[in-house]
Amino acid sequence: MRAGVVAGIVIAVLASDAKAADMAVKAPSKPASADYDWTGFYLGGNVGYAWGNSDFSDPANGIAGSMSLAQPIDSFDEAGSFYVGVQGGYNYMLPNRWVIGSEFDVSAPSFQNPAGLSVGGMTTFTSPTLGSETYSENVLTSGTLRGRIGYAPGHWLLYATGGLAWSYNQLSLTNNVTGATDSPFLWRLGWAAGAGVETPIAPHWTARLEYLYTDYGNSSVMFANNAQRFTSDWSLNEVRAGVNYQFGADQSAAEKSAGVDPDEVNFHGQATFTWQGYPAIRSPAPITPTNNSLATKGEGRETFDATLFAGIRLWQGAEFWVDPEIDQGFGLGDTHGVAGFPSGESYKLGFSDPYGRVNRYFVRQTINLGGDSQKIDADINQFEESVTTNRLVFTVGKFAIVDIFDTNKYANNPKTDFLNWAAINTGTFDYAGDAWGFTYGAAAEWYQGDWTLRGGVFDMSAVPAETSAPITALAYGLDESFHQFQMVGEIERRYELWGQPGTIKVTGFVTRGDMANFQNAINAWLASPAGTDINLVTVASRVYQSKPGVSANLAQQVTDDVGVFAKAGWTDGNVEPWDFTDMDRTVEVGTSVNGKKWGRPDDTFGILGMMNGIDSSHAAWFNDGGLGILVGDGQLPNPGWEHIIETYYSYALTSSVKLSADYQFIQNPGFNKDRGPANVFAGRVHWQF
Repeated sequence: MRAGVVAGIVIAVLASDAKAADMAVKAPSKPASADYDWTGFYLGGNVGYAWGNSDFSDPANGIAGSMSLAQPIDSFDEAGSFYVGVQGGYNYMLPNRWVIGSEFDVSAPSFQNPAGLSVGGMTTFTSPTLGSETYSENVLTSGTLRGRIGYAPGHWLLYATGGLAWSYNQLSLTNNVTGATDSPFLWRLGWAAGAGVETPIAPHWTARLEYLYTDYGNSSVMFANNAQRFTSDWSLNEVRAGVNYQFGADQSAAEKSAGVDPDEVNFHGQATFTWQGYPAIRSPAPITPTNNSLATKGEGRETFDATLFAGIRLWQGAEFWVDPEIDQGFGLGDTHGVAGFPSGESYKLGFSDPYGRVNRYFVRQTINLGGDSQKIDADINQFEESVTTNRLVFTVGKFAIVDIFDTNKYANNPKTDFLNWAAINTGTFDYAGDAWGFTYGAAAEWYQGDWTLRGGVFDMSAVPAETSAPITALAYGLDESFHQFQMVGEIERRYELWGQPGTIKVTGFVTRGDMANFQNAINAWLASPAGTDINLVTVASRVYQSKPGVSANLAQQVTDDVGVFAKAGWTDGNVEPWDFTDMDRTVEVGTSVNGKKWGRPDDTFGILGMMNGIDSSHAAWFNDGGLGILVGDGQLPNPGWEHIIETYYSYALTSSVKLSADYQFIQNPGFNKDRGPANVFAGRVHWQF
């Protein structure tokens, strides 16, 4: 319910039609002025860092202590005491340029680190009566409702703020002697006060920097399993940077006098909610903690995410982009059970409460080399600009490899078209990335006429994602030493066939890292004592080596309304995959049809067929109990190709809101002929400006 409340707030904030953003909000008349008018409603987002302290005590057992609530930021695990939030409110500016208003905000802390902390703390102490104990408290969701008062000289707003604060936390107490543990939840209520500064940076957009102090006083919690009552306080300091969209009347004159250049900054946003489920399936055995299978009884899960895409021009041809995001939810089977997994909206790790991430922050440099001029429209992570046919493009920072490589016009975005994991990108393309698919790296692109060459080097996870049940921090984060890395290359040819445009891309990769050879792992396991876990043997048999792969990706427009696509891929199936999914060969074909023919030009219908397979040594490893990235039934006596059919219809509710229905038929999920088939149904709501 907590997740639903927060998701509902964010959807309510974001899901209005983008055209509404240009509607004027009626306000009391004031004298005309070139100075910025702050009157009106606003909505926006923020990223912040929190630190603080909590004092706790259990007088009955002679316990008293204090712990810091600051966790260091780890950019490779995307962990620490930072958060991503949304805010909204209303300002009214008096004739003397004093501004009064009110504001609410809701914050989602970062994904918890291996210790289970984001904004929170943990400490171990010794009780005189109970011995060693470990105590922790961590924020799950928080927010405030505050008043604001400020003064607006020129184009700046200097303000003070204060009001109510709330936080929903989880506590934990473990007796390290007896092993007894308890993890209750706690609502904390308190107050917040602070100050900030805000200024316009683009038409209708303002940027702010704010400090808040929150104090929640004392609360008591009973740890029933330990028969202990703790009393603790909780206070935080927060520094946050944010942007707001101002729903006021057109202030072009004021914005121009403030030095606002609409071409220097760029903002886009999106929110997507997806529900997916399937009824009961045939299964050789029920799901257990020791396998990665779809549940026999059927299941339904949901995911939600909201993203702000913020860009600024740096110098000629250079842009910097940062994409903070709030995520929530789980994939089916906690994202296990099918190699061609049915939802690219789910990640390898999920969480029931919303959490914040900064998935991308990168610099892109474009160098024009001549040729015809081409216009590129403004879009997500893209400024509107004119470029030449021949050009160089360099991208450095944190982003997804598949932002640049293995893209396809008709099957590439789970928020708007096909949902299947292996339809978005070629299933055998084991591209580097953390559990959310993002990595550090650098890519270069050379556009020359109808050809493009791309190449890049990227950081891998510290260890392969498979054989980790549950997945470990080393597998979901990135390798800080860059010892494990990947090289990717691609050649693209653009052409016309019977007067219709098309593209074909060939993508290759080589992964370098500590990986196991499946046959060697099987041999070592057979020589081990009976009962040995083959996954432990596999980890022990890893050696530094290469894993290659190659794929082809075709997109062909047939008419103005119809396009077809095809993908095929191969990778060395005797070496364990690393970051994407368990697949050694794949082929898919499909079509995408625009709704112009039936009077719905913003609607899309799509259908595809896909086959995914694994090599014999890979299948034998699964049969001996191997657990892969996404699949592994504990045994696989009757392996077979996964056969998947997916179809969807995307209905444009407005120009910026789309509703989709999706169906997938999955035969032999996890390459197991004895399991399934699965009929997977999904509904999706997507908003974007």
